[in-house]
Amino acid sequence: MSRRLHRLRLLAPVLVVLTAVTVASGCGSDSSPGSTSPSRSAGSGSAGSTSFPVTVSASNGPVTLTAAPRAIVSLSPTATEMLFAIDAGTQVKAVDDQSNYPATAPRTKLSGFSPNVEAVAGYAPDLVVASDDIGGLTSGLGKLGIPVVLLPAATSLEQATKQIITLGTLTGHRAKAEEVAADTTRRVDAAVASVADKLAGAKVYHELDQTFYSATSRTFIGSIYKRFGFTNIADVAPTAAGDYPQLSAEAVVRAQPDIVVLADSKCCGQNAATLAARPAFATLPAVVSKRVIVVDDDIASRWGPRVADFAEQVAQPLRGR
Repeated sequence: MSRRLHRLRLLAPVLVVLTAVTVASGCGSDSSPGSTSPSRSAGSGSAGSTSFPVTVSASNGPVTLTAAPRAIVSLSPTATEMLFAIDAGTQVKAVDDQSNYPATAPRTKLSGFSPNVEAVAGYAPDLVVASDDIGGLTSGLGKLGIPVVLLPAATSLEQATKQIITLGTLTGHRAKAEEVAADTTRRVDAAVASVADKLAGAKVYHELDQTFYSATSRTFIGSIYKRFGFTNIADVAPTAAGDYPQLSAEAVVRAQPDIVVLADSKCCGQNAATLAARPAFATLPAVVSKRVIVVDDDIASRWGPRVADFAEQVAQPLRGR
């Protein structure tokens, strides 16, 4: 079970014991967590050129910085990817133990799942970025005068790009953040357009591990499949099963998915051959039509700029089929 829980932790900032995983999500309005406050939005430019103070709206409320941060601690692998993508990497002093991209990120033993306030404060940060307020992280650091911005798991591309711009605002890289957000959206839309007409309505099964945990359309990765126009077979699971329900082999075979996306290649060694070797799985339309797609586990579990890579990984083998 430890391997399964590890995989689910990569996907959601909140893990509910046993089989249910729930993800905290931001709202879709302009005042949603991860958006810039309209009253005091930041200008464009690199760190040092933006007009401070700035205030943004996060899931923990308004966050104000009087100057560009120079010692950021990231406790979210997705936030780490966003920070480096917007050229704020030089301002990042430490990242959590799951932040494995980019390779140059200053990875530490800090945990985003069981954060230790004293350990985080030991890096003397002037900004901490996290996906969830676990163990009193926000209040604990607040007592020490350390600002925290909480950016929970997005449930749509629009929410994800808002978070990119929020981090750009806070770090003084607003212009670069807007560029990254726009490019990410453009690439995802291009990938969708390349196959959408051919496979609209196709049934997709997204596999988190070989015990048949999947992701519904309510999740971020599920929203990308919805953007493609696919029908997600996990959506038939009871709501009580959560956004990441555990299906069964029989349920997957019965659903006859046209596309299977394996997001358990790195963790669990799954590929088209191991899938087809399962009892009755060789008969799946996805296997017969060679629409079994192996994706990078990490990319498929985060909502940062590399979602464009994910969309392209999904689209590439489907073009012309």
